[in-house]
Amino acid sequence: MGGRWRRAAWIAGYFALVCAPVVVLLAGGLHPPGERAWEFSMGLGFAGLGLFGLQFVLTARFRRLTSPFGIDVVYLLHRYLAWIAIGLVATHFAILWLFYEDALGVLDPREARWELTSGRAALLLLGAAVVTSQWRKRLRLEYGAWRYLHAGLATTGFAAAVAHVLGVGTYTALSGTTAVWVALTASWLGAILWVRLVKPWRQVGAPYRVVDVRARPGDVATLVLEPQGHPGMRRFAPGQFAWLTLRSSPFLLREHPFSIESPPEELPRMHFGIKALGDFTGTVRDITPGEIAYLDGPYGVFSVDAHPEATGYVFIAGGIGVTPILSMLRSLAERGATRPLWLFYGNATISESSYRAEIDGLAARLRLTVVHVLADPPESWSGERGYVTRDIIERHLPCSREGLVCFLCGPTPMTEAARAALVDLGVPQSHIRTEVFEFV
Repeated sequence: MGGRWRRAAWIAGYFALVCAPVVVLLAGGLHPPGERAWEFSMGLGFAGLGLFGLQFVLTARFRRLTSPFGIDVVYLLHRYLAWIAIGLVATHFAILWLFYEDALGVLDPREARWELTSGRAALLLLGAAVVTSQWRKRLRLEYGAWRYLHAGLATTGFAAAVAHVLGVGTYTALSGTTAVWVALTASWLGAILWVRLVKPWRQVGAPYRVVDVRARPGDVATLVLEPQGHPGMRRFAPGQFAWLTLRSSPFLLREHPFSIESPPEELPRMHFGIKALGDFTGTVRDITPGEIAYLDGPYGVFSVDAHPEATGYVFIAGGIGVTPILSMLRSLAERGATRPLWLFYGNATISESSYRAEIDGLAARLRLTVVHVLADPPESWSGERGYVTRDIIERHLPCSREGLVCFLCGPTPMTEAARAALVDLGVPQSHIRTEVFEFV
């Protein structure tokens, strides 16, 4: 119940932040009176501005804010709300263009009033930020370059939007609205300063050192880090993740989210399993012991610790998605857990099963049933073939499944199919937890 109340409180807070600019609109008085289309357009513009301001709060990684939901869910919300915000602002502009052309003025920035040009620039910049984020891979934008582009477009676009509202001044110049507007602007600016300056500054004061790089099958490398000159992370729940910065300053927007592979019982040392899948991850094998790293975490609610009431745990992983599950299994082994456990571990080939030997070793320490599933097995393979399907899950789980809590992590098609199979087998939706495989 405590978690539900916290989620409800944060949702109410989000709603208040979105509505606050509309309060400024209402407090400033509607102008001109009786023009419903005008009033509707102004309401859309202020609501869109509130949503865009909220984006900086959602991505500031406030731990108290993200913990009730999981930061992966918060980041997905950020992505969806950005589309809604750009739709509201675009509709605001379209209504003025169609019905109030005189008030909108000429579109040529050489002749238009600066505050109106600022509003149009905000629409273009924020629209570009949303589009390039949604289709980053199709546009072939390298992750690091996209981070700089996204931060630049979002920050300058939002600044242009605020300048537009202040420049027009119709609803913000009155004394009754000034305090509200100052407070809103301060909160948005505070979120930007927190994520761009304060958090990186704190990371610089608490560096980590790479003490080992372990090559694994399937183009996976495990980085072993230990704190340098500080006690390190005090605690985390098995299954959580952190943002990792390597060969760069935390101020340079080069961090990447990775699941913590090791259990909390091994603190202060921490392990991260990273598969070579892109520009950054492909260079991890080149990291050498002694290099400096920075961490921001822990984050996430994908953990057995969040479900102590479960009669048993079911884990379904695809490829490198096994790393948070490996952390949970290792931690359960360290604690001497006796509950029944099942792991369905899907890979393309046996050579890509990066943690097969270690998982089989954990099975000797736990009541763990391991089911390896290979899409392209060798002829001598006697285990499960193909993909993790309903039939495979049903063959290995007990008939009574109501008390089980299931954890899914891997490519989206796999987790969606596994979720549907579990529900069909009688597992309640509330007992299925999914780690979003890629959310940035």
